Amino acid sequence: MAKTKELSKDTRNKIVDLHQVGKTESAIGKQLGLKKSTVGAIIRKWKTYKTTDNLPRSGAPRKISPRGVKMITRTVSKNPRTTRGDLVNDLQRAGTKVTKPTISNTLRRQGLKSCSDRRVPLLKPVHVQARLKFAREHLDDPDEDWENVIWSDETKIELFGKNSTRRVWRTKNTIPTVKHGGGNIMLWGCFSAKGPGRLICVKERMNGAMYREILSENLLPSASALKMKRVWVFQHDNNPKHTARATKEWLRKKHFKVLEWPSQSPDLNPIERELKVRVAQRQPQNITALEEICMEEWAKIPATVCENLVKTYRKRLTSVIANKGYITKY
Repeated sequence: MAKTKELSKDTRNKIVDLHQVGKTESAIGKQLGLKKSTVGAIIRKWKTYKTTDNLPRSGAPRKISPRGVKMITRTVSKNPRTTRGDLVNDLQRAGTKVTKPTISNTLRRQGLKSCSDRRVPLLKPVHVQARLKFAREHLDDPDEDWENVIWSDETKIELFGKNSTRRVWRTKNTIPTVKHGGGNIMLWGCFSAKGPGRLICVKERMNGAMYREILSENLLPSASALKMKRVWVFQHDNNPKHTARATKEWLRKKHFKVLEWPSQSPDLNPIERELKVRVAQRQPQNITALEEICMEEWAKIPATVCENLVKTYRKRLTSVIANKGYITKY
C-alpha cells in the first residue's frame, strides 16, 4: 500500500476551525478536497488530545532490554576488541536472540562505533608545543617552498592479511601508543611533489651508519630523477639515527638543507599512509609477497598523487592548529 502524504499543520488547523463553526465532515472534505475519513480522523484527534500535532509514535519495542544494553556496553568498555559475534553469543546465553546489525545499532546509541584499530603516537606536552610552533611558523609558506622538499620516511609494515583489519569499539578512533612498535619489514623511501623517489627494504637492524649509507646511495639519485632544483630541502623525522651528531655532520658536509621537524608527527608527513593503504588492498600473505607488493605499489603511485599531497599541505598545518597541537586524522 502506498504511503499517503501527511497533511500540513495549517490544513489540520483549518479542519478544526471549520468544525468549530458548525461545518460537517463531508462539507469540510469537499471544501478542502479531502476524504471524509481523513477529516474525521483529524477532528477525533483534536477532541481527544486537544491538538492536531503529530503524536509520539511508540514504534517497535527494543530487542535488547536495558539490562542487556548495560551488559554489552560494559563488555566492550572492558575489551574494545570484542566482536559483534561474541556479543550475540553473550546475549543468546542470557536468553535474548539478536542479529549483528542490532548489536551495532544498540552500541551506536550508546555513543560507541566499530572502528579500525588505528594507532597514533602518544604525545607529551613538549611534543604538542613543538607541533603547534611548527604549524604556526610554516602556515603561510608559499606552495613553491613545499614543492621544493624531498620528504622521507621509514616505516615497519606488517602483513595486512593477519592484523590490519582488526576492529575496536571506541568513542574516538585512536589508540595512543609509543612510536616504536612491531612489524615485519622495514622500508625507507622518499618522494617530492614531482613523484616517488627510491624505496628500499632494510634487511638488517638500522643504525646511524646504515642510515647515512642509505642516504648516500639513494637520496641524491632520487633528487636527480625527480629533477629537483639546485637547492632543495630534505625532510626526515627526529629518529635518534637522524639527529645523531655524525648524521648531522654528514648532512652538513653534503650541504643538504634540512627541514626542522617536530617529534611524533606522522600526520604532518604527506606520504605516511599512502603506501600502507595501497598494500593493504593487495592483502599479501607472506613476507616475500609483502616486500614485492610494497615495491610494485610504490612504483605505481602517480606523480599527480604526490603533487596533490603536497598542494594540500597547508590544510594539515591548519588542522594541527585547530586541534591545539594534537594528532589530526591522517
